[in-house]
Amino acid sequence: MLEISAATYNIHKGFSQFNRRFVLHELRERLRELDVDIVFLQEVRGAHARHVGGVAQQAQYEFLAQEIWPHFAYGKNAVYEAGHHGNAILSRFPILTWDNLDISAHRFENRGLLCCELELPGAKGALYCLCVHLGLFSRGRKFQMRTLVDYIRRNIPEQAPLIIAGDFNDWTNRARYLLAHELGLHEVFESGHGALARSFPVGFPMLRLDRIYIRGLSIRHAVQHDLYPWNRISDHAALSAYLNVP
Repeated sequence: MLEISAATYNIHKGFSQFNRRFVLHELRERLRELDVDIVFLQEVRGAHARHVGGVAQQAQYEFLAQEIWPHFAYGKNAVYEAGHHGNAILSRFPILTWDNLDISAHRFENRGLLCCELELPGAKGALYCLCVHLGLFSRGRKFQMRTLVDYIRRNIPEQAPLIIAGDFNDWTNRARYLLAHELGLHEVFESGHGALARSFPVGFPMLRLDRIYIRGLSIRHAVQHDLYPWNRISDHAALSAYLNVP
């Protein structure tokens, strides 16, 4: 049985809570300490015109991946005059294919769904990884969740192992019905600890916004990273999961 690990993190474009400090270098060190195989990132800058922290001319996902995660994919979602940002997946395993789907519900909030097909050593088939960042408004999230479900049904075999991770902004946990009841997915903290992780705001986590859903995998354990030094980085907590592939 193959053991793999994954983490999800909304990195807030490399700034700390309330945009007080640029923390991309510190963020890279913390992610390396986690030593996970796959990293799901939201709000990661792909390009920016100004020099910020000495890495403005390099995409943030490339900077974070250096030397540790040789394979990565980026989905550009929000485009503006100074650059763009979106979702990214960093991986120790080869990425066979990737796709970025525009799931924006309206023109004021650009959102995307990044899907990667990974090659696992010794596994019978590919591992599918989806990185999501859903909208702030209930009506938009309802459309985005339905789009996510339809995409999975059309493009991912039912028997294939699957991880969906990211910032769901799902205040009322409507994702549970769609993902669990319609697709047979399980959230790692809900399954392992009896409740979703409180991940936002990181200084005093109250809202259960960040999730890691799995199908065709088993859970060894899951960890929430919200204490020092993690509470000095983003406005979200990072989550990690340690999994078995049959």
